[in-house]
Amino acid sequence: MRGFLLGLFCLFLVYKPLWAVSTCKLKAKFNLNGYKNVEKKRVVIGGMFPVHMRVASNDGNTSKLPVSSGCDGFNFRTFRWTQTMLFAINEINQRDDLLPNTDLGYVIYDSCFTISKAVEGTLTYLTGQDEAVPNYRCGNGPPLATLVGAGGSDLSIATARILGLYHFPQVSYSSTCSALNNKFQFPTFLRTIPNDLHQSTAMAQLVLHFGWTWVGTIAADDDYGKYGIKDFKEQVEEAGVCISFSETLPKVNSPEAIQSIVQTVVESTAKIIVVFSSDVDLSPLIGELLRHNVTNRTWIASEAWVTSALINQPGVNSVMSGTLGFGVKKADIPGLQRHLLDLDPYADALTEEFWETLFNCTLDYSKALKKAKARAKEVNGTLARTVKGLPDGLCTGSENVAQLNNTYSDVSQLRITYSVYKAVYAVANALHNLEHCEEGKGPFVGGTCANITNFEPWQLMYYVKNVRYTMPNTGEVIYFEDGDIEGFYDIINWQVNGNGEISYVTVGHYNGSASPEERMHISNDSIVWNNEELEPPRSVCSEDCQPGTRKGIRQGEPVCCFDCIPCADGEISNTTNARECILCTGDDWSNDAHDACVPKIIEFLAFGEPLGITLIVISAFGALITIAVGVVFLMYLGTPLVKANDPLLSFLLLLSLVVTFLCSIVFLGEPQNWSCMTSQVALALGFALCLSCIMGKAALLMLRARALKKARAKAKAAAKAAKAAAEAAASSGSPDVIVNSSINNDAGALDKPEVDALTFGHQRAMAAVATLIQAVACTLWLIILPPHPVKNTAAQNIKIILECDEGSVIFICCIFAYDILLALLAFIFAFTARKLEDHFSEAKCMTFGMLVFFIVWISFVPAYLSTRGKFMVAVQIFAILASSFGLLSCIFLPKCYVLLVKPERNKEELMKPRPKPKDSSFTGTSASLATAGTEINASFASTAIDDQPGN
Repeated sequence: MRGFLLGLFCLFLVYKPLWAVSTCKLKAKFNLNGYKNVEKKRVVIGGMFPVHMRVASNDGNTSKLPVSSGCDGFNFRTFRWTQTMLFAINEINQRDDLLPNTDLGYVIYDSCFTISKAVEGTLTYLTGQDEAVPNYRCGNGPPLATLVGAGGSDLSIATARILGLYHFPQVSYSSTCSALNNKFQFPTFLRTIPNDLHQSTAMAQLVLHFGWTWVGTIAADDDYGKYGIKDFKEQVEEAGVCISFSETLPKVNSPEAIQSIVQTVVESTAKIIVVFSSDVDLSPLIGELLRHNVTNRTWIASEAWVTSALINQPGVNSVMSGTLGFGVKKADIPGLQRHLLDLDPYADALTEEFWETLFNCTLDYSKALKKAKARAKEVNGTLARTVKGLPDGLCTGSENVAQLNNTYSDVSQLRITYSVYKAVYAVANALHNLEHCEEGKGPFVGGTCANITNFEPWQLMYYVKNVRYTMPNTGEVIYFEDGDIEGFYDIINWQVNGNGEISYVTVGHYNGSASPEERMHISNDSIVWNNEELEPPRSVCSEDCQPGTRKGIRQGEPVCCFDCIPCADGEISNTTNARECILCTGDDWSNDAHDACVPKIIEFLAFGEPLGITLIVISAFGALITIAVGVVFLMYLGTPLVKANDPLLSFLLLLSLVVTFLCSIVFLGEPQNWSCMTSQVALALGFALCLSCIMGKAALLMLRARALKKARAKAKAAAKAAKAAAEAAASSGSPDVIVNSSINNDAGALDKPEVDALTFGHQRAMAAVATLIQAVACTLWLIILPPHPVKNTAAQNIKIILECDEGSVIFICCIFAYDILLALLAFIFAFTARKLEDHFSEAKCMTFGMLVFFIVWISFVPAYLSTRGKFMVAVQIFAILASSFGLLSCIFLPKCYVLLVKPERNKEELMKPRPKPKDSSFTGTSASLATAGTEINASFASTAIDDQPGN
C-alpha cells in the first residue's frame, strides 16, 4: 500500500507541468440578455435583435477586472420584432403541416445595436452555453439551426463573417447593405428584406421623377449608410444631379457633429435631403432640427426609419411633414397583437425592463419603497411620515399595454416585423424539407439525407438557400436569388391628419424586378408636401436655362450650378439647359428670343419704296431736263453760241448725260444678271462718252487759249519794236515810214496761227476713240467675268443683301480708272483754257463742272464704304445723279440762260476774245503809235482766230 501511494505521488509530480500547459482558461464572461428555451426541443433557432440602442458607458478603469458592459435605451420597436420571432416559433410549433414532429427551441440575444454585443451573442450561440468557447460546440443539446438577425447591416456583417467560417446559415430581417451581396465574404448570408441596391435605385428614380437636381445627403457612419448613399450618389450624378452636401451621422453621441450638420442644412439651398440611416442614429439630428425650427425641407427616407416611431415624435410636423420614403412590404399577422399584449412582466429580465420602461415604474417592491422614502424626505425633510400601502412608482403587473398607444403594440405598419416573421418561416420550411428528405433522393453525396436531430450547418444551408414557401395569411411566395428576395417597396408620404398627427400614406410603389419603365408607379396628386403644399418643391442650384440661352459652368462649383448666358446673334438654343448654342445657316438668322432660326430679311433697294421712288423721280427729272436742254439747243442750232465749239459734241454730251441719269434707275430693284451688267456698263460708257466730249471741247479751248497767248506775246513784241521805231523816226524826222513798215511786217507774221491745227473732226475723233476704248474694255469684261447678282450674308447679320458682284475687281478698277483718267484730262484742258477772255467763257464752265464732278466722287468714296445694304446703292445713285446734275448745270445752264434770257449776247462779235486794255503809260506821238501798233496786232490776232471754223 505504501509503495502504491508513493507511485501515485511520483506520477502526479511528473504530469503536473503538462496539465498546467493544456488547461483552458476562460478569458471573459459575456453579459447577455435575451430569451432561451432549449429544453426538450429538437432543433434550436438563434435570434439577435437590437432591443437596446447602445451599450452602457463604463468608467474606463483598467485597474480592476473588466466586465462586459450592459445596455441602455430600451427600443420598443425592436422589442416588438423580438416578440414576433417568439410568436412565429410558437405558431409553427402548433402547426400540423409544418414540422409536425419537431418542436423548435430558441436562443435570442440582445445585440444592443452594437457590433461588440453582436459578436458576443454569436460566439455564445455557436458554443451552445453561456460561456463562449470559440471553435467549440459544448454540450449535447439539440442542434443549432440558423441565426435570425442580427439587426443593422454593421451587426450582420460582423456576425456573418464569423458564421461564414463554420458555414452556418444566417437569415437577416433588416440588414439591407449591398456589401452583403459578396458571397465570397459572406457565403451563408441570406435576407428577407430587399437589397439596398434596389432602394438606392428607387431613391434615384424618385429624385429624377420630380426633376430635382440639387440634393443633400446624410448617411449613418456605418456600412448601411455609406454603401446606400454611395450607390444613390453614383446613379443620380450619372443622370446630372448634383450633391449640395454630404454629411455623416456619428454613431456615438456628439452634439458638436450634430450641430455642424444642422448648420450645413440651414445654409444649403438644397430643399431635398436624402437620409440613409437607422432611426437610432437619426434621432439626435431630428431633435436638433426641431430646436432650430428648420422647415421648408423635404426628406427622403430609407426603409430603416420611414415608419419609425422614434423619429415620428409629437411636434415633428413642422420639420418632417411631407417626407417621402420607401418602406418594405407590410402585412397583417393575425394573432400577433394578442401575443404582444399578453405579456407576463415577471417572466424574464427583458420583459420586466420593457414593462418598467413602458409604464415608468418598477416591479421590485424594495426598490419602489426606497424611491418613495427618498421622495418623501425631499418633500418634508424628515422620515416622520411612514409610507403606507403600495409605494408610488411600484408596478402592479396588471397595467394595460394597449391603452398607451405605444409603437410596441401598433400593428398598423408591420414592415420589418413582417420580415422577421418571414425569416423564421424560411428557417422552419428549410428544416421541414430537411426532415422530410427521402433517403436515396437526398441532395448530398450518394443521395443521402441529413438527420433532423444531428445535422451539420452546411447541410441546412443547402435547404435554406433553395427554400421556396408561401407565407400564411398573405399568400406571398418567398424564395432567394443569391440570398436576396425581390426589391418591392411602398412609397410612403408623411401627411398630417385631422388630429394633428403624422400618418403614413402609401402614394405609390416600386418593384425592382419589373422592367425599368414599369418599376415605379407614383400618384403625384396624392402627395402632400412640406407646409401642406400640393406642388412638388423645386430644388435646383440654378434655374433652368430657357431656350435662347446656354449653360455657362461656374468655376469650382458643381455642374448643376451655372449661369444662363444668352446666345450670341446668329445662334440659337431650342431646348432647355442647352450646353451650346447652335449656329444658324447662312440664309437664316436668330430671332429676338434666340430660340429659332428665321430666314434673314431680303434687302435691296426696291422700286416701290419711298427712297426708290424718290431716286426714280430725280433720275427722270434729270433726264427730262437734259432732253429739254437738247431741245433748246436744237431750236437755236444756227446761233453763234450753239455753233461755237462743235454742236455735235454738245448733243453727244447731252446724250451721255441722259444715259447716266437713266442708268441710275437700273441700279434699283432686285438684282438680275441683265441689270447687273447693264447698270455698270451703261454707267461706264455714259461717263466715258460724257468725259471724252468734255475733253474734246476743253482741248480746243486750251489750244485757242495758247494761240491767243502766243499772238499777244508777238503783238507785244511788235509794239515794243514799233515804239522803238517811232522814237527813231521822231529823231530822224520821218516817223510815218518807220511805223508803217513795222506794222505791216507784224501783221504778216500772224496771218496763219497754230490754233488751226485742231478741227471739229479732231474733237469728234478724240471722243469716239476714247469711248470706243471703254466699250472694248466693257465688252471683254462682260465676256470674261461679267457682273452677276449675289447674296451678301456677311455685310449685315440679320439681312441678306441682294447686290451685284462685279465679277472681276481688276476689270472694274481698270474701267473706272479709265473714266477717272478722262476726267483728269478734261479738267486739265479746261483749267488751262480758263483765261480765254471771250464774253462767254466756256472753259470756266467746264472747269467748274469738272470740279463738281471730282468733289462728288471724292465724297462718294467714304460715304459708300461707310454704308451697308441698299443704302450703298442709294449712295452710288446719288453720286451719279449729283455728278450728272453738276455737269449739266455748270456746262449748259449758262448757255441756256443766254439763249433764253439774254438773246442780245448771242452775237458773233461777243464770241470773240476781248481786247486787252490800252497802255496809257506813254504820252505824245510815240505812245499813240505804240497803242495803235498794239491794237493793229490785236486786231490781226483776233481776225485770225475768228476766221477759224465754228466762230
